[in-house]
Amino acid sequence: MKIKEINVWKANLELTRPYTIAFKTVSAVENVLVELVAENGLTGIGAGNPSKEVTGEAFSSTWKALQPEHLDWLKGRDLREFQLLCEELPQRFPHNPAARAALDIALHDLFGKYLDVPLVSFLGQHIQKMPTSITIGIKSVEETLAEAEEYVGRGFTHLKVKVGESVEQDLERLVKLREAHGHLVTLRIDANQGWTTYDLANFCTRAQSLDIELIEQPLPGPMVDDLRDLPDAVKDLVAADESLLSPADAFRLAAEPRACGIFNIKLMKCGGVHAGRQIATIAQQAGIDLMWGCNDESIVSISAALHAAFSCSNTRYIDLDGSLDLARDVVSGGFILENGIMRPNGRPGLGVERL
Repeated sequence: MKIKEINVWKANLELTRPYTIAFKTVSAVENVLVELVAENGLTGIGAGNPSKEVTGEAFSSTWKALQPEHLDWLKGRDLREFQLLCEELPQRFPHNPAARAALDIALHDLFGKYLDVPLVSFLGQHIQKMPTSITIGIKSVEETLAEAEEYVGRGFTHLKVKVGESVEQDLERLVKLREAHGHLVTLRIDANQGWTTYDLANFCTRAQSLDIELIEQPLPGPMVDDLRDLPDAVKDLVAADESLLSPADAFRLAAEPRACGIFNIKLMKCGGVHAGRQIATIAQQAGIDLMWGCNDESIVSISAALHAAFSCSNTRYIDLDGSLDLARDVVSGGFILENGIMRPNGRPGLGVERL
């Protein structure tokens, strides 16, 4: 079955509320959407949402990479070469992980539909359902508590709190959250590279009673050797995010003495499901747990990440809330969310439907 047509378009998706992290405030997200049309009429959809601050890929670069003159190699190819097509993407788009992700996700969606099974069934389902965290940006104590109250009221039990501007302010917010909700909620934090090694040590010493589940990317991405020097008890809590952009990075982080206890895989960093699962295999061999995360993204790529996550036995955490704050989306479906617990919806491919 051959790929007959490739459609590419843009969608600027506004957020219902802006949020702030250590280095920027976000109010809307630009996505590039890709639709592959097979000769029998089946379609597969993918989405790319680059993060220039993390990967160096600008939206304009993603858009340019996915123009027709760069996709001639894919048109007319047989979908039954699925594995080969996925392997070709890094060679075709070496500097555009979000563009690779859009095509990779579309290929996975189309192939799942071709087989008439959910993508996770084709990949091999190890996990049926899991709670996702939902994210609270950097804001005042009062705003943090109000947002947490809303999320807990909606059934979420895992909160990821953005930190990284001031350890004193970070601790104050977390202490108040723990006082307000006790241990009915699980707290994760994400410093987005905002701390120094001193900040990290200071935080860990003073936060022992807060029962923080994990600490996402406390130090700047290049400071991998500084992570290696941390005590094992701290290292085990660290989830590498901006330090982990590719399978090659995964090898580097996993080399003894390993730099972290958790890999945070994001499809927009690594280039899609295929590369994400390569990272997962490296992690499994090194005894490193998996967290699957996201940017603010369409249901398209969130669903792809969920299918990939549930196909890996070493997945311990998911942070796939990226579509929940969108004012609108380009598809519906993909997953079922009940009281903060996510699971695929059981439909073929990604399980999404264009709106």
